[in-house]
Amino acid sequence: MAPRKMRAVADMIKGKNVVDALNQLENMVKRAAEPYIKLVRSAIANAENTYDMVAENLYIKSLVVDEGVKLRRWLPRAQGRATELQKKTSKITMILDERVAGMKRQKAATRKTKKEEAHEHDDIKEIKADKKPQIKTEIGAPSRTGKKEGVVKKMFNRKSV
Repeated sequence: MAPRKMRAVADMIKGKNVVDALNQLENMVKRAAEPYIKLVRSAIANAENTYDMVAENLYIKSLVVDEGVKLRRWLPRAQGRATELQKKTSKITMILDERVAGMKRQKAATRKTKKEEAHEHDDIKEIKADKKPQIKTEIGAPSRTGKKEGVVKKMFNRKSV
């Protein structure tokens, strides 16, 4: 989408709380509002999961819309001529900040690290390794070597050419 159209929406939400900005974007008629909704939700999720910030404490500190890559396409015209079309794109940079500095959310439950999970997995393997499988000595049952005795015969030999 063209940067001029994106900047019109950006000016409306710049400096607002993220919750208020989301409410305003969801009720906006402009097509440029959809990418901003995704961007704000992603930024909130990053702030909450990475930095343990509270969503209600965040606001949009800066919002910069720059021109992105132009996709060049051709439109057929009369008498075999062609006119160039430029499909414009935008690069959006959003920075969130806290209204009250240092306000952190409480962690619901501590997750196990990968090392702890791997250690538990090793313990389970050791318990399973202690149990030895039963060895059957009947005809047709697997023996200690794992091969079947007497029942299966070799049907044919395949020669490689």
